[in-house]
Amino acid sequence: MNKITQMLQLQQTLNDDTNGINWENGTTKHGKIIDWRRCIYLECAELIESYPWKHWKNIDATPDYANIKIEVVDIWHFVLSLGLQEYKIHHQGSIENLSQKLTALPNFKLFCGEITPNDKDYYKDIKTVEKLIQTLFCTQDIDILFEAFIDVAIQSQLNLEALYRLYVGKNILNQFRQDHGYKEGTYIKVWNGEEDNVVMSRILDQNSDITPDELYERLKELYSLP
Repeated sequence: MNKITQMLQLQQTLNDDTNGINWENGTTKHGKIIDWRRCIYLECAELIESYPWKHWKNIDATPDYANIKIEVVDIWHFVLSLGLQEYKIHHQGSIENLSQKLTALPNFKLFCGEITPNDKDYYKDIKTVEKLIQTLFCTQDIDILFEAFIDVAIQSQLNLEALYRLYVGKNILNQFRQDHGYKEGTYIKVWNGEEDNVVMSRILDQNSDITPDELYERLKELYSLP
């Protein structure tokens, strides 16, 4: 539960800094409408694009599992945000209350264990992602949405520990982007031919004990390189 609580707190802080206090009411400090459900289903579409589902193109291609994991983490940012918004505007309790709800979900215990990679039918995986999209439109129950997300994470070979590590990395990257002109459109996302997501993931892989502050500083070093 500690990792879930920490991720919820990090997301709350990121949203407060990026969108302004009281973003839960549905607008940013700049007056832009916030729609977390739209964010989720569009990120789900990007996740599906990581699978070679097109029958007319690259028919011998395999799923891009490295990118799939990044897309799942992107979805998680928005699922967390929707959960935080729902709990506040409907007076359902604190971050700790939401965290307790998540850890009580039927598939949470499986999510906390080791996930063994196996060769699966990726069309079935796509259906699981589409089930998450359907959940967005078929229910307002945030618990069911979180449960559907965990199914997507598990099939993407992400358990809680792996999701936590990538989430913290992406959270720091998002902070870095905001600090370096992302909202103004001046941020450079491709660094020496590599997308910043890939750079961030490699730093994490090469430095298992890196702290969030150290990750931020390393990103700053690499971003400033010619």
